[in-house]
Amino acid sequence: MEQRITLITLGVSDLARAKAFYEALGWRGQEVEETVFFQAGGLGLVLWSREKLARDCGLEPGTAGGFGGIVLAHNVRSEAEVDALLTAAERAGATITKPAAVNEIGFYSSAFTDPDGHAWEIAHNPAFPLAEDGSVTLPDFGTATP
Repeated sequence: MEQRITLITLGVSDLARAKAFYEALGWRGQEVEETVFFQAGGLGLVLWSREKLARDCGLEPGTAGGFGGIVLAHNVRSEAEVDALLTAAERAGATITKPAAVNEIGFYSSAFTDPDGHAWEIAHNPAFPLAEDGSVTLPDFGTATP
């Protein structure tokens, strides 16, 4: 398997509400057959019915809410951008789960959940430089992978 992610699909309980939330953050997408597609840099973020997504994966839908073990991250170029994005997310209907501050690892970050409980981290980490197009370059951590 190539080391690549092409799409991230979020299961949502109310597609119109979820689409409106991301649009309030400035995202622009296309709705096709009850599915919303956003171009997010080099990958796609997709909103689709939680029940349909679970069924498509051969899983039971479960309930929305609790932590699902995944956090989406959006790195920005400055601490001020972290603050501005956190404010915009809250205005759009996000629940702030961690106010912006220097975290235990040493970089400035915050976190929120969208209306369906999907967790997002917003961070300014100078060790993870962003290209002009917004893509991230991971640093060499000094360890070799076998």
